[in-house]
Amino acid sequence: MSGIWIALAAAVALAGLASGTLNSRLRRRRGRAAAQAVICDPPGGVSHEDSRTGAIRSVQAADIFLPTRALEELWSPMYLERLARTYWRFLSRVTLGLIRVCYTERERYVVLLLRPLKLLTFHAPEYEMDPLRGLVRWRIARGLLVARRGRGRGGYLQIEVKRRPAEPGERTQLHVEVEVANFYPAIAFGLSRRIYNATQSRIHVIITHGFLRSLARLDLAESRVGRLVPASEPDAPRAASSRSEAAEAAEAQHR
Repeated sequence: MSGIWIALAAAVALAGLASGTLNSRLRRRRGRAAAQAVICDPPGGVSHEDSRTGAIRSVQAADIFLPTRALEELWSPMYLERLARTYWRFLSRVTLGLIRVCYTERERYVVLLLRPLKLLTFHAPEYEMDPLRGLVRWRIARGLLVARRGRGRGGYLQIEVKRRPAEPGERTQLHVEVEVANFYPAIAFGLSRRIYNATQSRIHVIITHGFLRSLARLDLAESRVGRLVPASEPDAPRAASSRSEAAEAAEAQHR
């Protein structure tokens, strides 16, 4: 039961912190985007509860409008891996470093300050990619935010990207969805769904919308693992460069 209260306290604190930090960060960066991001959550997709099991499914989505040239540069397994890393970097930045991601060969830990406070533990990511679709999925293992009954029940977090036909004027639409599925939140099962909606669910939506809007900058983080970096790219990932060439190319088209 103590784990539930730790999770609740973290969710309440981070809800206010993330909201204020995210709003100020977006205000500072407005006008510097290389592309355009439009939030387009599916109807009823923000948070849906399975009436039989109580498992949660939550989907947030955005359409990213960017130059076709920029998308062609980004459409590769290496950049899909960098997109995954960008999500975790955003999470850490928007919480001012209170939330961190620790890496091992087989798992990813989302921790509150220190490794013993593991909010979520994921198995190593799975990647899928073809000419029109890319997907990265982290399967949920355990953690303070996961109810005991939800461990090993197939829950996951994933980011999916889909290419749309190029628009006139050499612009392309990229649809991005962030989905949490078959998730059993400890707060909802240990306390109440109402408290979960007001804390953990709320902060997740705030942060995910912020992440989706941030993709308009085309600033993809260097992968910590580099699993999908091709052998022909000896200099990748390049830690010295904080912005991708695709972002610079896209901004050049706007100037």
